[in-house]
Amino acid sequence: MDLLRKEDRRFVQVVFKLLVVGLRYRSDRKRILKAKGKIADLEKYRVHGRKAVEAFIDLGPAFVKLGQLLSVRPDFLPEPYVEEFARLQDDVPPAPFEQVKPVIEASLGPIERVFDSFNQSAVSGASLGQVYQARYRGADVVVKVNRPGIGEEVSVDIKVLRRLVPLIGRFIDRGLRASAESIVDQFSLTISEEMDYKGEAEHLKAIKRNLRGDKGVIVPELFSELSSGSILVMKRVTGIKISDVKALDAAGVDRRWLARKVARVFLSMLLGDEIFHADPHPGNIAVTPEGKIILYDYGMTGTLDEETRTSLIRFYLALLEGDPDRVADMMLRLGILDPMANRMVVKRGIELAIADMHGRKVEETEVKALMEVANRTIYQFPFRLPRNLVLYMRMSSILEGVCIKLDPDFRFVRMLGGLLQDEGLVNEAYKRDVMDELAKLRLGIEAAIEVAPLLKTVLEDYQSKSVPPAGNGRFLSGGLAGLGVSGLVASAFYFGTTLGKAGFVTSLLVLAAAALVSRK
Repeated sequence: MDLLRKEDRRFVQVVFKLLVVGLRYRSDRKRILKAKGKIADLEKYRVHGRKAVEAFIDLGPAFVKLGQLLSVRPDFLPEPYVEEFARLQDDVPPAPFEQVKPVIEASLGPIERVFDSFNQSAVSGASLGQVYQARYRGADVVVKVNRPGIGEEVSVDIKVLRRLVPLIGRFIDRGLRASAESIVDQFSLTISEEMDYKGEAEHLKAIKRNLRGDKGVIVPELFSELSSGSILVMKRVTGIKISDVKALDAAGVDRRWLARKVARVFLSMLLGDEIFHADPHPGNIAVTPEGKIILYDYGMTGTLDEETRTSLIRFYLALLEGDPDRVADMMLRLGILDPMANRMVVKRGIELAIADMHGRKVEETEVKALMEVANRTIYQFPFRLPRNLVLYMRMSSILEGVCIKLDPDFRFVRMLGGLLQDEGLVNEAYKRDVMDELAKLRLGIEAAIEVAPLLKTVLEDYQSKSVPPAGNGRFLSGGLAGLGVSGLVASAFYFGTTLGKAGFVTSLLVLAAAALVSRK
């Protein structure tokens, strides 16, 4: 009962805090939609986005995490808001050690019996956990601990958010309800995984196993006997923070080489392994003076099945080659595009995105430019973002920022094209393209074969009811005959616009069949 009252109080607090934010957002969204995605008053929207971020910070750890997920949801937030939420840092003052000590000892027993020594000053604090340094059996270790009471706090906030979703649909825009539901589902799953250190331990071991052949990457050793759902103990491996450009230069690390190495490590995980690290922000990557990359924090990871991974590769190849039809096909296959979307409108949006990719803006920051274009199109059309693709978008966006800081000339898409070639992924993607085209052609031929008898029956029926044709008798006359021709044209157009290139073959077959029938 007390928990219910706590949830109700929290609900009122959240609504009160976000009411003004929601009103501003609704007004901004309407204006941007009315302007067909054009951002007329950029600074005003940025200020509104900034105030929204401040409100999320005031609401506590769970909303900080939610804000980070919103930073890669252009289907929900307009571009200026996305930019402000992307700056949201998960940097929270650590809780006093007196509150953390019971969490550790509940799992391990008295600290002085387990560890040789334990530094009670936290190295870092985040919204969900904090990190300490210690000595264990002669080894330097780091101890990651859940924040005290964070589980109950997050549980209440998730329930509050689920209560808010129907209000969002009515108060702001009914079209946003599906996006809001997917965001809350994504948030609930992601934050639960991040708080479960047993899951993180498994992720660490899997990624360590996958990267064992790369001697240039270090994944810290895990002390499984000390790790549990609320505590994670790993060997301490130190290095230069990847965003510390001056220290990297002083150590003689080639930053241009490092940018490409880091990008390849993360994208190789995405495209080649069953699991990928989805949180490459600067605090999670360090570099040894010898240039080896150290990866920390395995709480946020993603997985892609083989079909999704292949479709993602094909999506990028189509984007690189400037083929909007194939891009749209892959978006449908990936579940990004609503099957009921107006394909012609979406295709035009994709053409604009491809044009932007080959223009000046892309040369500045390619992924950011692509996100901006996506924002101007996704924000208006029925796009969806499946969970693992949200994590991928977050990963690639953060990764690009890290790489550009290392090397201002870094080009994400160009590097990706080279990686696809080097990993031997291009040929497989092209094989799938050919298989798809053949499948479409087969469907088209089958459809034409099925339609032909129906056309024959309809036309014969029209002939029996209409005035005998004049001239050589090859073409029907009268209103019903005109309707028949209109139907043929409509059928041809339908096949052509829904099935792409193979559809046009079907269109020709349908028209040819109709012409033959009309001659009989």
